[in-house]
Amino acid sequence: MHTLSVSSLNEQIKTLIESSFVRVFVEGELSRITHHSSGHIYFTLKDKDSSIKGVMFKGNASKLKFRLEEGLKVVVDGAVSVYTPRGEYQLNCFMIEPSGQGALALAYEQLKQKLFNKGYFDPSRKKQLSKFPSRIALITSATGAALQDMLRVANQRYKVLEIDIYDVLVQGNNSAQNIVDALHVSDLRGYDIIVLSRGGGSIEDLWSFNEEIVADAIFEAKTPIVSAVGHEIDYLISDFVADLRAPTPSAAMEMILPDTNELYQTLDAIAQNYHNVMNSKIFNASQALLHIKKLYEQNSIEQQIKQKKAEISQLKERFTQSISFKLQNFHKELEPLHGRLSHQMQSNLSQKQSRLSALRENLVSNNPKNRVVSGFAQISKEGKVISLEALHVNDSFELMNEKMKVTSKVLSIKVY
Repeated sequence: MHTLSVSSLNEQIKTLIESSFVRVFVEGELSRITHHSSGHIYFTLKDKDSSIKGVMFKGNASKLKFRLEEGLKVVVDGAVSVYTPRGEYQLNCFMIEPSGQGALALAYEQLKQKLFNKGYFDPSRKKQLSKFPSRIALITSATGAALQDMLRVANQRYKVLEIDIYDVLVQGNNSAQNIVDALHVSDLRGYDIIVLSRGGGSIEDLWSFNEEIVADAIFEAKTPIVSAVGHEIDYLISDFVADLRAPTPSAAMEMILPDTNELYQTLDAIAQNYHNVMNSKIFNASQALLHIKKLYEQNSIEQQIKQKKAEISQLKERFTQSISFKLQNFHKELEPLHGRLSHQMQSNLSQKQSRLSALRENLVSNNPKNRVVSGFAQISKEGKVISLEALHVNDSFELMNEKMKVTSKVLSIKVY
């Protein structure tokens, strides 16, 4: 009997298996996926009854449009190979497709969900576009019909616009990196808006705008980005990340550029409104000024002096009228008083004259000089003429006639 070594046996098994299963299509569920640092992908493909190990080497793995995920059902296009050092067989995968759907469709959904989770679609981070841009950049194919459509619309709507064109590949190998490079350069040049565009096509033709590196460049740009790719029914990852999505390239120019004719009409309306507003403001201001002027005139020093003079004149007139009225009343009251006063004065004067005549007669009769009767003298005490009966014992008194004056003292009194 011929004895084989383990290595020889494994080599024979390897040759037998690999020659029998040169290309196979196997459907199963992915499990235990490992993305190695070398770029290789290791996994297990299983169904409900069994499993087989699989490997996708770096060269084939770099062509995958979607990411292998745990539990994903796929169809593997590959060959069965044997790893002789351990005597293990495995699937060497050339290509993997999602079961029941296209790889691009799955890759689109996977990236869309990933970027959504990272906040790339958040409306709050969308940048505001200038209403009147002066400089814009168009990142597109210089030979495409989309560029001509955009230039035609721009020329019709807004002739004062400065447009710079960045010619890029819009499909095929290296197109995504080409677009990213143009985004980075244009973002540094101070444009008001950057428009990323191309015409319609299949999902494969438009795939450059579904690449993650393009989404990253749009998200990181400081300049507002407009995504105008394909037709209205096409929704690309760039549409969700950009600050504005336009259904077509020409529609993008209509959305971001003002219409010159509409601007003229708007300016006319603004001018008319300005005219009306200014007239209204001038009228209101003139009325307010007139009111202030009246208030000033009413409250000015001159007006106050004038008012005070008027008040003084009124007071003076009222005072004069009051005095005149009172004088008239006084005259009316004085007329009977004057008559009574004259009568009373006449009466008093008559009485005084009668009294004076009596006093004069009394004085004449009592004047010692007029007394010539012998043996009579006038008695006075302390300068006052008194009667004899007014004297008391020891009183000093004076006796006087027309020729002499005698000072005496009462020694005794005898009443008869």
